Amino acid sequence: MTAAVAVDLGKTGCRAVLWDGAGPAQAVHEAPGAPGLATDGGVEAARTAVLAAVHPLLARAPALRPAALCVGAAGAAAAPRAARDLAGLLLGELPADEVAVTSDAVTAHAGALGGRSGVVLAIGTGSVAVGIGDDGSYARVDGWGPWLGDEGSGAWIGAAGLRAALRAHDGRGPGTALLAAARERFGDPDRLPAALGRDGNPARTAASFAPDVARAAAAGDAPASAIVRDAATALGEAVLAAARRIGGDDLCVAVTGGLTGLGEPLLGPLRSTLAGFPRPLRLRPPLGDPLDGARLLTLDARTPHEPHVVRVRRAAPLPTAPIPPVPPPAVA
Repeated sequence: MTAAVAVDLGKTGCRAVLWDGAGPAQAVHEAPGAPGLATDGGVEAARTAVLAAVHPLLARAPALRPAALCVGAAGAAAAPRAARDLAGLLLGELPADEVAVTSDAVTAHAGALGGRSGVVLAIGTGSVAVGIGDDGSYARVDGWGPWLGDEGSGAWIGAAGLRAALRAHDGRGPGTALLAAARERFGDPDRLPAALGRDGNPARTAASFAPDVARAAAAGDAPASAIVRDAATALGEAVLAAARRIGGDDLCVAVTGGLTGLGEPLLGPLRSTLAGFPRPLRLRPPLGDPLDGARLLTLDARTPHEPHVVRVRRAAPLPTAPIPPVPPPAVA
């Protein structure tokens, strides 16, 4: 096998791991992330983040020179020229013969389905469905952020639960256990708008209420149950839209992300929605994470993801470092 470096570059953190080609991956090294390749200064910020994550790994194994490196970067799908620029910069600064850059959605897809075609639904604070077909066709459904989309996500469920709680508080809606749950988590309902913005990320704060909504739904609370069912339907519709756009028969579907921890109150209705698709959709657990996907794409250019990967290769491979001579044994 060939040594390789895989990088998962997000907006919050940048994770990198080195495989030596002979055994399991070494420990993951993490550095601060970058705002996205499509932003002003995004290429330079990404370069800084990747080097900060990768250099410590190479320093721990100075005799090991990876043949290739793959970066799954936020924003790469919207900025292919920036992705190529980043690949060129990294090739000039790292001891690899090839650098590949692709979207973090592509590496997440490759990791979850082991490099096969199908649909991956990623659900956390936000939500997005990514489909890649046998012919390389690509579909991204939703992922439009908390104000325009991310339907069925943690932020969507949490916000819907808080709206139901406030309707009950006002007397505009039915009584619900969500009011007591909101009071316990956020305090006085009259101060809820301020509580949502207290850490500067209202979507993340709203998503923290999603487990409360799921617990209330599991206990039989009618408003909470309706919210979770609607979320599952929205998520299922995103998967079905991605499946229709990439085509193919007997597609695999993997669901990833922290919101899967809500369990059956969400996943049961989601399976029911998927069962209505005219072609078979096989729901399976994810096989790996984005770092696994980046490693797979580093070493295999034959997957259906390849049309969405930018690769930059040296005109001539770097020379192999000479092996230092072994000194003769001392004569007694």
